[in-house]
This record gives sequence, structure tokens and C-alpha cells, in this order.
Amino acid sequence: MCLVDCLNKESRFVMMNRELHIALVICLASLEGNLIAQDAIVNAENEKPVKVFLLAGQSNMEGAGVVPADETKNGGQGSLEYLARHSGVKEFADLMRADGSWKERSDVWIHYLGRKGKLAPGFGGRADRIGPELGFGVIVGDYFEEPVLLIKLAWGGKSLAVDFRPPSAGGDAPGTYYQSLVTETRQLMENSGTEFPEFEGRRLQLAGIGWHQGWNDRINQAFNDAYETNLAHLIRDLRRDLNQPGLPFVIAETGMSGESETHPRALSLMKAQAAVAQYPEFRENVRFVGTRGFFRPAEVSPSKQAYHWNSNAETYYRIGESMGRAMLDMVR
Repeated sequence: MCLVDCLNKESRFVMMNRELHIALVICLASLEGNLIAQDAIVNAENEKPVKVFLLAGQSNMEGAGVVPADETKNGGQGSLEYLARHSGVKEFADLMRADGSWKERSDVWIHYLGRKGKLAPGFGGRADRIGPELGFGVIVGDYFEEPVLLIKLAWGGKSLAVDFRPPSAGGDAPGTYYQSLVTETRQLMENSGTEFPEFEGRRLQLAGIGWHQGWNDRINQAFNDAYETNLAHLIRDLRRDLNQPGLPFVIAETGMSGESETHPRALSLMKAQAAVAQYPEFRENVRFVGTRGFFRPAEVSPSKQAYHWNSNAETYYRIGESMGRAMLDMVR
């Protein structure tokens, strides 16, 4: 073989190696670009704030909806277990696994006065009860791509006139439990990574407040007469003290006896709750949710406690659902 042929072959070999090298560099660059893009997507997802909702009130926000079915009490009717097994309603059946255990949400967390975890039945006033948080959490959890945190702050037997009294209402204000709403919400949001390791390094955004309260004001004429004014003060003051002007606020009606309610104080208190949502300053960011239609009679419920909605789980779930939908009407 002549020298010229050898040189030509060597040249072609060098060229092939060079082309292979260039192709390899391009491939690696493309791969690196894809990895960077994927990291950017993950980082962007992590940068989306956790949506936080404060659920506040007294015993009916705590929740008395019975979870386990007790055959000795109307055959278990009105309990969440009965609804999941026998009502034929998909939304209740979907709460339960095939083995009879309750599902946890993978995208909604809850903190309720020291009790915390992923949302599931059992975060009512007792571990075998539900309140509005369950229906509310399902609605907002299904809507948001971001994680959702529910902060539930509710105590039985508390009035707006005294216990939750907002600072701008004057008199002996602020009430002890008003102060708790503000301080505990702030602390939980500031220490979310400690309470929920999943949120370590994540930004949190307070997205709305749900309010279900009124019994301790409707049994006192003076408290009842001042309810509308006090509720308007509460909305303004919470927004100010939580640094969230225009924060969406949902008022769930105190309608525990259903459409048959006739007591003058009960009727006037519900009228006051509805009226606040119609204030010109609140029309875009406050919603009133009627609840009387969710009342279920004692004959199909676990108890005869009308002031606790007869402990009917469907009632509490429906109240939470309606509050969630009203909230989404504003935050969309």
C-alpha cells in the first residue's frame, strides 16, 4: 500500500472520530439540557406556595358527625360508615378502601389543636367524628395542584360577642380566642416545616378563612343583636392582623334546626350572617352559605342533638363541601 493511501485512510479515520466526538458532545448536551429542564419543572412545582385555609368557629366547626356505624342508633343511619357502605353515593364510597379502612388524602394536610396529619375522617371534635373540614378539604384538594394545609381552630361553647370578640368591636376586646386565631395561625405558618416535614423550605400562602359559629350568640339577646356588627369587625380585623387584605371569607349559616326553625333569635342571627356578605365592601370576597337544607331529622341520624346537627355526618360533610365551593368561587 502506498504512502498516499495510508494517509488518506488515516485522515478518514480521524474525520470519523471527530464526527463521533461531535455527535457525542451534542447528545450529552441535549441530555444535560433535558435534565436541567426537568429540574426546572420540579423546582417550579416546589416554588408554588402551599395553599393554607383557616377553619374557625365553635363546636359545630369542631364537628360532631359520627364516623363509625352503631346499629343500635337508627341502624347506623347518618354515620359516615353507613353513608360509605349503603347510600350509593360515590363521593362517600370513595372515602373508604375495599377493606373498610378510611383513605387519607395525599395532597391535603390538617392541623387541629395539636392533632395533625393527612386529611381523613377523624378530625372532628373527637377522633371518631368529622366536622366541615372533610368536605371542604375534598373540594379544595381536588381543585388545587399545590398542596393544601387546613388549620382548624375551633372550641366549643364560644361566643363572638366575648370569646372571639375582634379588637375593633371595642369593649373588652380582643377576646382570648380571637387572639388565639391570630397567634396560632401565624405560628403554624412560620413553623410549618417543623409540624410537617413535607413543607420544609416551601412557601405558604394563606388563601381563605371559613367560619361556622353562632350558637352561643343566639342564646343571648344582647349578643344576638350585636352579631352582624361583630362579624363584620371580625372579618376586617383578621384580614388586618394576618396581613391579608381582601382575604376570602366564607360564613356558614347557623341553621341547626333546618327549615322548620321558628325561634326569633335563631332567625335574626342567620339573617345577620347573610347580611354581612352583602356589605358593599365584602361583595367580592365574602360569601354566605345557607345550611338549613343540610339538616337531617333525628330518625335518620345518630343522635337527637339538634344543636349539633343530630350528629349526622352527611350534614357536616355537605356544609364543608358548600364552604369549599364558595371559597373557590372567590379564589379562582
